[in-house]
Amino acid sequence: MGVPVYKRILDLFEAEGVNTLFGIPDPNFVHMFLEAESRGWTVLSPHHEESAGFMAEAVSRMTGKPGLCIGTLGPGVANIAGAMMCAKVENSPVIFLGGQRARITERRVRRGRIQFVRQEGLFAPAVKYSASIEYADQTDEIVREAIRRAMSTTPGPAYIEYPSHVILEELDVPDPLPPAAYRLVAQGAGAREVAEAARLVREAANPILLVGHGVHTSRTGAAVRELAELMACPVIQTSGGTSFIPGLEDRTFPYGFSSAAVEAVVASDLCIALGTELGEPVHYGRTRHWAPNDATRRWIYVEQDPTAIGVNRPVDVALVGDLRGVVPQLVDALKDTPRAPSPDLARWIKQDADQLAELAETAPSGRTPVHPARFVVEATRAFPAEGIMVRDGGATVIFQWTYSQAKPHDVIWNQNFGHLGTGLPYAIGASVADGGNRPVMLLTSDSSFLFHIGELETAARQQLPLVCVVGVDHQWGLEVGVYKRTFTQPSPQPGVHWSKDVRFDKIAEGFGCHGEYVEKEEEIGPAIKRAYASGRTAVVHVCIDPKANSEEMPNYAEFRTWYAEGTQ
Repeated sequence: MGVPVYKRILDLFEAEGVNTLFGIPDPNFVHMFLEAESRGWTVLSPHHEESAGFMAEAVSRMTGKPGLCIGTLGPGVANIAGAMMCAKVENSPVIFLGGQRARITERRVRRGRIQFVRQEGLFAPAVKYSASIEYADQTDEIVREAIRRAMSTTPGPAYIEYPSHVILEELDVPDPLPPAAYRLVAQGAGAREVAEAARLVREAANPILLVGHGVHTSRTGAAVRELAELMACPVIQTSGGTSFIPGLEDRTFPYGFSSAAVEAVVASDLCIALGTELGEPVHYGRTRHWAPNDATRRWIYVEQDPTAIGVNRPVDVALVGDLRGVVPQLVDALKDTPRAPSPDLARWIKQDADQLAELAETAPSGRTPVHPARFVVEATRAFPAEGIMVRDGGATVIFQWTYSQAKPHDVIWNQNFGHLGTGLPYAIGASVADGGNRPVMLLTSDSSFLFHIGELETAARQQLPLVCVVGVDHQWGLEVGVYKRTFTQPSPQPGVHWSKDVRFDKIAEGFGCHGEYVEKEEEIGPAIKRAYASGRTAVVHVCIDPKANSEEMPNYAEFRTWYAEGTQ
């Protein structure tokens, strides 16, 4: 007996270790959804396909494997378009399967067709690979090519169209190939280049590790910890690499926001860049904090995409390969010659800890509504050990960069695309990937939370240990700030204010979640503890000061330097 196409697609993803599926089923996909559930997959239908795409992206970040998202033909696929573009800019390998009517529909000379648009050409620019399964026996090659492209060079999304005329066709096919049989898996760098990199490390006086988003999405933290310990050096976080590697919390400093990070960068004579594009948020590794020592600093760049080498700055040694393969090579090359600690490492560790403590002490206190800096301090103090942190929002995230008191091992936020509203779907996807074992905190703002608030029902349905801590100022705080900085005289602020009657704790209760309402800073921590103790998905509504949220964003000038060419 042959294998139906919908089963074969699941077989091919199972060979990659994928067992989670997001989307809303339609006639194209009901067979696939039923089959996936019968195999023990997690099959999750949210209330909006864009949310499904964000959830799949969070799974890919948490597992290092492809995410899988399905969109109904026509409107469903249209709804996931934003998630496709986000995954492209966030370098997330999500495979989007789009339903489509039988291909004969496209070839008819007709007007007024129902739920039909030529989809593939619309989405091709937003993904790394776009294809349609026109004939059943193309299934293996197209799915494998989509995964190959998504996981190779700079990771990113792929789109596969699945016309209804091939749904139930059967194939006579062998068992699926393992990933290494059809794509590069954990490829290493050349031995000569690794030896040269090790030599530069041994000769350096003040090396640093620059750790980006890719370290966490490739799940290579344990290997990077070994490397950092052998180098006995500071770890500098990019804006995307804000997860803290277990065991390196005290020596990990956020670039641009920690004085220790700035000093370590200025003093460095060698930088090993891991999992980062060396883009605008780190000033291409050339300007601002890098400038004082740029002429003498050596660079080792670990990068999977050979076409990225030397684009944003020259490098001395390019280690072209997957972090999963290259970082262990560096560890092996250095394990017999561990370095003495960098001369200022202990001082920088104390300096960073003192700065964090001082920020907690000096964050404005005693205000009602709560100052947003104090909101972040108190909320992150209540962050549960071993939890997963998800960020969302504009001004709220800027306050978090400076004032967060937590050092989570997993942080997910939309650092490149700036797509607001990803927070709740990301939190759900991360929790699903984790099996619902670890507590999850979404720290967000009211404006962002409203984008996909309907997914509270999804989280409640899945009984996820998720607490959404929402700073509420009834405005687009970042945009209000833009108005104030743009016009020297007070002016109207159209489009940035909304009703002050919205109560997110009550909305949460309507979805079957636990709700808390907070007006004073000393109530934030206890409310969060009660929320987790409830055993339900929960929302903590915290009233924050709208004036402070729009006018007192910390390090805003530093943030503006990310736009390296001086314009937005």
